[in-house]
Amino acid sequence: MKNILFMLSEWGYWGEELVGPLEACDAAGYKVTFITPNGKYPTALSVSCAPGYIDPPLGRSVTSEEMGAKTMKVIDSGRLENPKSLADWFPLRAYPSSPTYLRDMEAYYETIDKIVAEELVNYDALVIVGGSGALVDLANNTRLHELILGFVKLNKPIAAECYGVSCLAFARDFREKKSLIWGKHVTGHPIDYDYLDGTGFEGPHAIDGSNKGFGDGYINFGAPFYPLEFILRDAVGPDGAFIGNVGHATSVIVDYPFITSRSTASSMECGRLLVEVLEKGLTRYGF
Repeated sequence: MKNILFMLSEWGYWGEELVGPLEACDAAGYKVTFITPNGKYPTALSVSCAPGYIDPPLGRSVTSEEMGAKTMKVIDSGRLENPKSLADWFPLRAYPSSPTYLRDMEAYYETIDKIVAEELVNYDALVIVGGSGALVDLANNTRLHELILGFVKLNKPIAAECYGVSCLAFARDFREKKSLIWGKHVTGHPIDYDYLDGTGFEGPHAIDGSNKGFGDGYINFGAPFYPLEFILRDAVGPDGAFIGNVGHATSVIVDYPFITSRSTASSMECGRLLVEVLEKGLTRYGF
């Protein structure tokens, strides 16, 4: 039985972007393990559970009755309770200002290498679920970058959706500092789809009194603070390509080991292609 690791933000994921690959993995008989940055319960963005919600850039509903119900079914199932904690699993890289920096980094890489060799080998693929929350606690999460690097080292597939693709742009060997997707073909949330206002975040940090959020459970950040398309275009370099497929209903690109998915409507296709990668050895699709 294949074991798939699903990474979710604690600041709000998009329901369909969980449901699409999750349904595909369930249908294939895979075991699924959920993980969040600090082991907190992941919160679905409210609009991704609200059928009829009109997406401003697209001018149409992006949450169907069926998908809203499926998102609520996953939530009500209790499957997302007690997710694995990335912070408890992977160490935090030392600051260069540490008086013991060299020894700290030796210990750091020794720990990372051991996790990859002894624990990460038990997983067959990584899925990074999209939604605006990924911009907050996934994109520049160095622990997640090491997790992604581990899957690449083991030559195992990584599927990333929507704003979750930002993690691939920023993940890089700290010694070389070159993006892992340099020279690759990827898709992701294009500038055409970005909100001018209303990019929202929800989750435990916003309501638990920890002062890590703003206290009302919903935070409007206006426009996205990362223009993902521009970041991806730079990250792939001159020999790679960002393929937005704007005007097409869906956009999923497979350039092994990466499976990248543009946005909500591509989630079911992303799940289907992940299974094809795992079962049929698919390495190239969509370009």
